[in-house]
Amino acid sequence: MKFYVEPEVCIGCGLCAETEAEVFKMDDDGKAVAYQESTNTNEESAKDAMNSCPVDAISDV
Repeated sequence: MKFYVEPEVCIGCGLCAETEAEVFKMDDDGKAVAYQESTNTNEESAKDAMNSCPVDAISDV
């Protein structure tokens, strides 16, 4: 599953990268980015990261 982080909405809290580091990471501007698709083994935690975003900046595409 692919995810997208809206950079203008992201507040840079890092919760998504902390929850699923194989899918999300923080960029040089302190914003989250979805740099890799989830796999069968980490899809559930990636969805948890998306649903935990305090500003709903993450969507699945």
